Amino acid sequence: QMCIRDSNYDNIIKKEQRMLNMFIANEKRYDKMPYRHVGKWGLKLPPISLGMWQNFSHTDNLENMENMCRTAFDNGIIHFDLANNYGNPYNGSAEENFGKILKRGLWHYRDEICISTKAGYDMWPGPYGAKHGSRKYLTASLDQSLKRMGLDYVDIFYHHVFDPETPLEEVALALDNAVKQGKALYVGISNYNTEQTSKIKKIFDELKTPFIINQPSYSMLNRWIEEDGLKDYAYENGLGLAVFSPLAQGLLTDKYLKTNTGSSNRPWMKSQPDENTLKKLKKLNEIAANRGQKLSQMALSWVLRDDKITTVLIGASRPEQITENLQAVFKTDFSQEELMAIEDTL
Repeated sequence: QMCIRDSNYDNIIKKEQRMLNMFIANEKRYDKMPYRHVGKWGLKLPPISLGMWQNFSHTDNLENMENMCRTAFDNGIIHFDLANNYGNPYNGSAEENFGKILKRGLWHYRDEICISTKAGYDMWPGPYGAKHGSRKYLTASLDQSLKRMGLDYVDIFYHHVFDPETPLEEVALALDNAVKQGKALYVGISNYNTEQTSKIKKIFDELKTPFIINQPSYSMLNRWIEEDGLKDYAYENGLGLAVFSPLAQGLLTDKYLKTNTGSSNRPWMKSQPDENTLKKLKKLNEIAANRGQKLSQMALSWVLRDDKITTVLIGASRPEQITENLQAVFKTDFSQEELMAIEDTL
């Protein structure tokens, strides 16, 4: 009787959604995606998550943003990553747009979605809104983020960047308080090295805070978490890693191989690669082609080649990029010869 009642209820909901011309998700969205545990914790994330650092600004097209989010969710990408300062020309516009997307139909699936946001960089005038990790800044920022997105809580709340001027105890207490207030389910840190991660983890352990994840940059061309030891430390201590810029801000795509042009209009993006880097990209592209992949797909597969990385955060400017990059999830096995060829190239 419960099964029949639940089935009837779902049918009624779908009928109402159609009448309101609302989003109805793909019923087979979970059939293929191999979700990964976040370290030792019960929370699982897809190997590829959708990041909203770029292309979700006030000046971008809302319909395209919505199509990207819906395409991601239809394909089992249930993690959407934001930050208080994402957006152009003003901070917070990415969260505002995501809030609109939720209201336009994705909200019905809120319990199936993991939403993360971060705070740490400059946000508003004066000393309380500047880049840091004070309890006042983090608390106010999270309240603002929740209001922009129309949420009661986020699933993961990160401190976005290590702040040498704020004691780690204060940062930890602010994040712990967010959990105790019911405004975040889990907490994380971003751009922290191994030493900094270890120190704040000890405080979180004493507080019994659900500290589950670090978000560093990582790619074939940026391997600092290997050199620093963060990749192994996180794995050995039950922490997940959600890595950003896995395509080295566009370098690890065929964009430069085809046009050999940079992104000078965005100073934070990589400029045109030098001759040595371009040689590496061409060789890597050959290896990818022999694997039946595009360079971007192989670059993502390489990051995900072992279970020390929980998820990679990809950006996109159109839905087709998401479905294309998603194929990397299903080809993370590398032969020893392929790994050696990649290593020699790098």
